[in-house]
Amino acid sequence: MRALYPEFVWKVSTDKKEIFLTFDDGPVPQITEFVLDELAKYRAKATFFCIGDNVEKHPDIFDEIKKQGHSVGNHTFNHLKGWNTPQEQYIENFKKCERSLNSSTLFRPPYGRIKRSQATEILKTHQVIMWDVLSGDYDNSISKQKVLDKTLQYTEQGSIVLFHDSVKASVNMMYALPKFLQHFSERGFSFVGL
Repeated sequence: MRALYPEFVWKVSTDKKEIFLTFDDGPVPQITEFVLDELAKYRAKATFFCIGDNVEKHPDIFDEIKKQGHSVGNHTFNHLKGWNTPQEQYIENFKKCERSLNSSTLFRPPYGRIKRSQATEILKTHQVIMWDVLSGDYDNSISKQKVLDKTLQYTEQGSIVLFHDSVKASVNMMYALPKFLQHFSERGFSFVGL
């Protein structure tokens, strides 16, 4: 995918000990609030790629994300898979999410799947943010310890790390995230929003 879409952001070139944490699929009650509490313990900033429908259902949590100084990005209104969605429908869903967010210049395609025609349209106004470290927290066939170990193993300076603030990922994420934050904080890293 990186070779096909070099104009997408996969990692950040930085000379500082920085990690770019991202969370997809929220805001979700209790789960997103857990993430915010954990980030606050380390004065960490992150980027939340929000589903528009969840923003409209939970505007108070969305407002709290922004109030705490985190970045937000568009993740479509209904978590559409680009490869399976007609162009016009996908772009309208993207725009509907944008109206819910009320100003964002970041976009992440759900499942990391997007057609070239969809990307071309979205790149006119937004940066497309991908990742170089996928935690796998959403995969319930993977143990929470393996999620943590794998994420620690592959994260390095400038990494864009993907967790999910969703019900499906909650057990693995709630185990891995605090330990991930502690591990890299102890090694002098800071966590920065995009």
